[in-house]
Amino acid sequence: MTTRRTFLKGAAASGIAFCSCGLLDAAHAQPKAQRLPVMVNGKRVKTIDVHSHCLFHEALDLLGPDKDKPLPPTKGQQEHFIGVEQRLKAMDAMAIDMEILSINPFWYGGDRDLAGQIVKVQNEKLAELCAAHPDRFGAFASLSLQFPDLAAQQLETAIKKQGLRGAAIGGSVLGEDFSDPKFHPVWAKAEELGAVLFVHPQSTPELGKRFKGNGWLSNTIGNPLDTTIALQHLIFEGTLDRFPGLKIIAAHGGGYLGSYAPRSDHACFVSPQNCNADIKLKKKPTEYLNQLYFDALVFTPEALRHLVAQVGASQVVLGTDHPIPWEEHPVDHVFATATLSDKQKAAILGGNAARLFGMKVA
Repeated sequence: MTTRRTFLKGAAASGIAFCSCGLLDAAHAQPKAQRLPVMVNGKRVKTIDVHSHCLFHEALDLLGPDKDKPLPPTKGQQEHFIGVEQRLKAMDAMAIDMEILSINPFWYGGDRDLAGQIVKVQNEKLAELCAAHPDRFGAFASLSLQFPDLAAQQLETAIKKQGLRGAAIGGSVLGEDFSDPKFHPVWAKAEELGAVLFVHPQSTPELGKRFKGNGWLSNTIGNPLDTTIALQHLIFEGTLDRFPGLKIIAAHGGGYLGSYAPRSDHACFVSPQNCNADIKLKKKPTEYLNQLYFDALVFTPEALRHLVAQVGASQVVLGTDHPIPWEEHPVDHVFATATLSDKQKAAILGGNAARLFGMKVA
């Protein structure tokens, strides 16, 4: 039987950092929310949130008059700029030992010089923060993906010199899909370095007109759709066959792919004229899901059960979107999924991420 976490207060460090993303699934929280340390079957588990965000004033200042545009119009907006002590208290309240921070790309439309400056500042700041609090923070590097040659250089610097864990990327670069050969040098570099790529969508701008109206559909539908399209192109265009060693995490449970993946296996049989006969995939489209990773930000135990059934418990990692209030009790969400074994719960809470990032966990 799963042992409940003890109710201990985590120690908070001091210092200043600027961060962003996730909190709101209290509906599925236990009567008393879990606190650190997290215990599963009597064993301590290090909980690792791969989906949390940061922003840095120094990087936004480079935008001049447009420096406020990257701020999300949501609850948690100002928490993108918070002190480390406050961030650690919030993590403790959610029973999160470590956050892997990322910054949603707002620089893809910039020229080479501006994008390069923004990325340089962000990666340096992320590296400083992680070095100061190595037990609590890791980070995904930012990349100037609109300039693939520069992005490959930035990734190498981030991994080899700055100690970052990989890189955060959008769902596309201004509508250009990652399966485009122009991006191959970046994926080749990521595969060579063993760098983890975190795909975080930026809505689906092409559908902006239809997203208008009530319900914040640009996010509610647009974000998971953007991720779904990105992953499907990587599969169907043969990119994952070309770079089989790529380590990819998809935000928000991977969008809609995990919910309706089997349709992909029938598409080219039903309509071969809409498929490229020159692209011969090495396995069924759904089988590629078992080499990708997905965060557990899917809100309900049933949704998490289904995701695990589709991709395997070994491919699911914890994600919150902190400090934006999507999931306040991410650990309780995993514990509440009764279909998971204790081994699977421990893996999703932190074991899978630790293995993926090559972390040593006691």
